Amino acid sequence: MQLDKVVAYHKAMADTTRIKMLIMLAGGELNGQALAEKLGITPATVTHHASKLRAASLINERREKNTIYFSLNHYFIRSNASAAEQLIYRNAAVEGELESMEESHQRLQESVIRNFFTTDGKLKHIPAQLKKKLIVLQHIVSQLSKDKKYTEKEINAFIKGFHADFATIRREFIMHQFMFRENDIYELNPQELWAKWETLA
Repeated sequence: MQLDKVVAYHKAMADTTRIKMLIMLAGGELNGQALAEKLGITPATVTHHASKLRAASLINERREKNTIYFSLNHYFIRSNASAAEQLIYRNAAVEGELESMEESHQRLQESVIRNFFTTDGKLKHIPAQLKKKLIVLQHIVSQLSKDKKYTEKEINAFIKGFHADFATIRREFIMHQFMFRENDIYELNPQELWAKWETLA
């Protein structure tokens, strides 16, 4: 779990001596005796703190005969340093992105409706671009009643209230899953089945 890793990292870093050890090791590999001398502590104290840093994957160790050398694990230091920030702000970023996307979709929808419909609600012409066409179709079909069955004559009359080419628009309703037809009776599909213009590039 990422939270556990973040906590382990900060526990390992929550000591002045361990921070100093990491700073020393940033200059290159050192053995325990050299670290003890530079920091003014005993080799046993170095071993104790090194075990904490190693457990958090912040340092590497290698043995050469009876001497242990320490070096930084650069990857884990860098990734753990940014993990807390990413964890804290992750949900906020996602929500912000979603809000921004929704605002963008709303602006596009309003723009298409404004450009393709007259002030009295008539469709000027059917858009050639699929995304804009779906926005137009959705705008029209949303004005039908849910759970109501329509005859073909009723659907044609409804569409004529927006545009003269009722046959094309009626066919588009079916093609893009806004409606389904059975025995010349038309009904709205659940919105989950409607073609989604929001997913198009």
